[in-house]
Amino acid sequence: MSAQHVLAHKDGEQAAAPRSVLRNRDFLLLLAGQTVGELGARVSGVAVPLLAVQALGASVFEVSLLTFLTWLPYLVFALPAGVMADRYELRKLMITCDLVRMVLMLSLPVAAATGHLGLGYLYAVVGICGVCTVLFNVAYKSVLPRIAAPQQLVDANAKLVMGQDAAELIGPTVSGVLIGLVGAARTFLTNGLAFLVSALTLWLIRIPQGPRQRADSGNVLEGRVPVRTEMTEGLAFIRTRPILLAILACTTTSNFFVVAKSAIEVNFLVHDLHATSVQVGLVFSVSAVGGLIVGAGAARLSARIGSARVIWAAMTLPGPLYLLMPLAGPGWGLALYGLGLAAFSANVGLYNIASGSYQQHITPDGLQGRVNAAFMWICLGVLPLGALTGGLLGSWLGLRPALWICVLGAWSAAVFVLLSPLRTMRDMPAERT
Repeated sequence: MSAQHVLAHKDGEQAAAPRSVLRNRDFLLLLAGQTVGELGARVSGVAVPLLAVQALGASVFEVSLLTFLTWLPYLVFALPAGVMADRYELRKLMITCDLVRMVLMLSLPVAAATGHLGLGYLYAVVGICGVCTVLFNVAYKSVLPRIAAPQQLVDANAKLVMGQDAAELIGPTVSGVLIGLVGAARTFLTNGLAFLVSALTLWLIRIPQGPRQRADSGNVLEGRVPVRTEMTEGLAFIRTRPILLAILACTTTSNFFVVAKSAIEVNFLVHDLHATSVQVGLVFSVSAVGGLIVGAGAARLSARIGSARVIWAAMTLPGPLYLLMPLAGPGWGLALYGLGLAAFSANVGLYNIASGSYQQHITPDGLQGRVNAAFMWICLGVLPLGALTGGLLGSWLGLRPALWICVLGAWSAAVFVLLSPLRTMRDMPAERT
């Protein structure tokens, strides 16, 4: 960690309060770039399945394969990505990923205009973008602890989540309107622009290099640990910490059922509830309200309730509202689906802010990439399996019964943090252990 992020303690004096994270130039650039990038992701999150359903006539299972290919790279590539994030310059890695994804997104309207757009091409673009996204996200999670002080992490993570939720509030509606005006394929021009903006903001950020990156840049490679060993060091770190293990199990279970739900929800809204593309966008936009409200007060809630209690409370209390999603109906009944998604958005926002800040704080700088990658390998590696499960359940049982299974499964994840040491704690231990 750079010297500017270490608070001096002399003769038992309390450390000075850290400067507001909003006065940190590099953080503001990161926040701006990632908010725009998330806006593009939310647009494509609606546009990709609608393109497959409306323009290419994809079945329920074929649409679920798009979700499968989006998340499969986390299972295959996350651990090597962690080694790369700890070894190479983070900014260059992230900019390269943004530019590759920009080109791929811009290729979709070109392929549609020339008559070459089919499910196979869409699968290829989604899969390659998924590989770039894995590397980008592993590097991205390693950036924040280098540009923000430890005492600023909760506030910084909360503001990043608010940016994501603001994008989620606007993005789906923008996507639905654009699809209605210019068609699903041309909507991806917005994604290309978003990735370009993200790359430009990253180019302006000054990100301190980690100790292993500085050694590599100076060609001091003697005694380097074999790559296979490096890939498992993040897992070894997590195994010795019961709280991280509980968070890992909770997040993994929740993610599995949530992505199963995501794989079928557009089909459910369009086919069962007869929603238009604009209505689909509005439903997903409503879901962001919960995350925005929670993100605005996350730091205060964490201090008032306790940074440990917040984690299990966020996973447990909103659960009954998830049941509104399979209870939704056509017309005004669509609002129930949006409210259920809003409750889940509030859960995700508060839970991820608290658990992510703790993970970043206790993880040594030289292990940030590999610990982040280990979490992603497991928590996000189950997502392709969840996507296939959602598609199969929707095909075999019907979309509404499949949704009941998914929302109850997501709520059940709270058991892991309720039965962990978090249940008897108010706050997380501050020191790295």
